Amino acid sequence: MEGFKRYVEVGRVVLINKGEYAGKIAAIVDIVDHRRVLVDSPCPEVPRHVARIGSVVLTPIVMQVPRGARSGVVAKKWKAQDVCNKWNSTAWAKSLHTKKVRSQLNDFDRFAVMRLKKQRRDQVNVAVAKASKA
Repeated sequence: MEGFKRYVEVGRVVLINKGEYAGKIAAIVDIVDHRRVLVDSPCPEVPRHVARIGSVVLTPIVMQVPRGARSGVVAKKWKAQDVCNKWNSTAWAKSLHTKKVRSQLNDFDRFAVMRLKKQRRDQVNVAVAKASKA
């Protein structure tokens, strides 16, 4: 049976979606109980802390770290296994980045985006019309 593949496990990279560190990624270092995990990240803005499982989302990325690893070990493994680049290359990370950029646009930038989308749509319509005519 193929289906669920993302388990709460040591080394699983998680996206924190609630609280002070929302939008940051970290790795599960230890499982405290059925509702809480100890997470750590080499990023200075995400310290080692206990997080509720409800406030994190499991990603498909899994690191090889020993249970209860200290911050230095996590940082070395994070860098050696190139977790940041793996995360940044996922469609999920790209869509989060796009949402962040779009939310920071001003009125003129939104207008420019609309004009560019209209130009692209017109070019696609012309290409489809040529293809269907031929």
